[in-house]
Amino acid sequence: MGKIIFYEERNFRGRYYECMSDCADLHSMFDRCRSIRVESGMFMIYDRPGYMGNQFFMRRGEYADYMSMTSMNDCVRSCRMIPTHDSRFRMRLYEHFDMGGEMMELTDDCPNLMDRFRISHFNSCNVMDGHWLLYEHPNYRGHHYYLRPGRYRTFSEWSGSSSRIGSLRRLMDL
Repeated sequence: MGKIIFYEERNFRGRYYECMSDCADLHSMFDRCRSIRVESGMFMIYDRPGYMGNQFFMRRGEYADYMSMTSMNDCVRSCRMIPTHDSRFRMRLYEHFDMGGEMMELTDDCPNLMDRFRISHFNSCNVMDGHWLLYEHPNYRGHHYYLRPGRYRTFSEWSGSSSRIGSLRRLMDL
């Protein structure tokens, strides 16, 4: 079970809203969000309703001024709780759309996909087990995208603006 609290002002002041599950539209709960406290669990927050737009991974901790840390605006519009997964992890990345072209299978974290596979553009993937974060740049930097089990026929299905992936990691209870 996870719990995230959104505050309208920095330093955990002002009106707040507590959330313990997925919420596709937070707009009616608060006008803006300037600080966040994650009391338990892991969450992805999004700047558009329906789990769309820019996203940011949040784990247990306090984010007194999350906007300066994440470079996101104050419009948190949806959030998704990431379930704990402690068993097997397995994902396949594909060079082309619709699971075509060269395929790379991963079962663990990879800080640099280019060093490991000599390729950095992936257009589709299949997450068979576990929950993952894909990062735009090596060493877990840049925009990141949350992937749960399922087939992603194109990078736009994981909200990516580009097919470039530099690194990825498994989402365990960090």
